[in-house]
Amino acid sequence: MMKDLNTFGFMFEALVERDLSIYAQAMNAKLFHYQDYKGNEIDVVIEMDDGNWCAFEIKLGLGKAEEGATNLIKVCQDIVNNGGKEPLLKCVIYGVGNMAYKNADGVYIIPITALKD
Repeated sequence: MMKDLNTFGFMFEALVERDLSIYAQAMNAKLFHYQDYKGNEIDVVIEMDDGNWCAFEIKLGLGKAEEGATNLIKVCQDIVNNGGKEPLLKCVIYGVGNMAYKNADGVYIIPITALKD
């Protein structure tokens, strides 16, 4: 069962990345994955032509969204502490649920269904 859930999680992440890549292309932006030498990761980074960027974590369920938000805050702060720009947006996209909100740390938590034209 756990293996099936992990497989579904990877597939879900790929689908969200595909959606985000379409939005990025429409804005003449580029989509990247971020991982540094310390093992810190951000699932999706969208970088605009002007150097501004947005950070996204992808989680299967709402129950893991705050964990994703904590990771984004930590990794983005590390980037800033090392001379990088603060992202314009930090966002966790999750699959199962319909609640969208901005948490106390300023990270947007949104369901995949909120990504539409």
